[in-house]
Amino acid sequence: MNTIEFIRSGLESSKNWACTLLDDMRETPLVEPTPHGGNHPLWVLGHLIVSESFLLDQCLQGKPNRFPEYAELFGAGSTPVADASKYPAYDEIRPLFDQIRQDTLALLDTLSEDDLDQASHHTENPFFSTVGNCFQAMIMHTMNHSGNVTDARRAAGKPPLMI
Repeated sequence: MNTIEFIRSGLESSKNWACTLLDDMRETPLVEPTPHGGNHPLWVLGHLIVSESFLLDQCLQGKPNRFPEYAELFGAGSTPVADASKYPAYDEIRPLFDQIRQDTLALLDTLSEDDLDQASHHTENPFFSTVGNCFQAMIMHTMNHSGNVTDARRAAGKPPLMI
């Protein structure tokens, strides 16, 4: 397995795990993971979408975020609230995660191993400074927020989910 294949595997696995958890919470997307609030599943889904556009579109391609209408709700620094009237419906935004991850994989397919060491369009932050770092961040970020959804599932009274 080369580095590109490893990244592809990480992108596919992290999305599959996150979406298994998220889709299991489709009917209760505002359940907060702790008694003190936290990142509920609907916010996690929107945040993953907006954040992946930041990494794919802005950092890797030097383009604007394709979801500016969701930046305030789901972007870095936003605060989740358990008020359905503040958010789009789960089914409205769920396909956006499929699409952006598909676009991420399509871009990955155009790259060589050497391309991974090239500077991104966001070199001021070491987490996003190279093409490879951006792909690593996508994988890690998706898995990080999967933990929020795991906790929300438990708060909803659901048993652990094993895949």
